[in-house]
Amino acid sequence: MKAISTTKAPGAIGPYSQAIEVGNLVYTSGQLGLDPATGAFPEGGIKEQTRQSLSNVKAILEKAGLSMANVVKTTVFMADMNDFAEMNSVYAEFFTEPYPARSAVAVKTLPKNALVEIEVVAGK
Repeated sequence: MKAISTTKAPGAIGPYSQAIEVGNLVYTSGQLGLDPATGAFPEGGIKEQTRQSLSNVKAILEKAGLSMANVVKTTVFMADMNDFAEMNSVYAEFFTEPYPARSAVAVKTLPKNALVEIEVVAGK
């Protein structure tokens, strides 16, 4: 088991790793749409936070020597399921066929009152 860490994504703010590599799989922790340089959410709403969240995921995967094409499963947590269509339009910019499997759920609240948090599993 190996921890993956990069400064191109927000640092862990608790007892967890940005990602863990086990065998041929990399599991990322959920990524909020925080800019790693400022620690703040980008201006705007769900689209901007989704784009930043997936950019953070991409940076972590790149540190592990992978790309978004290696993602086999995503889990998307949203504060409001009414934001699904807008989240999905940005999400589609990051993936190509064959698309990864995905779960998308609405939750009561997310850390820092984020609108979206995304975690992935990627294979080598």
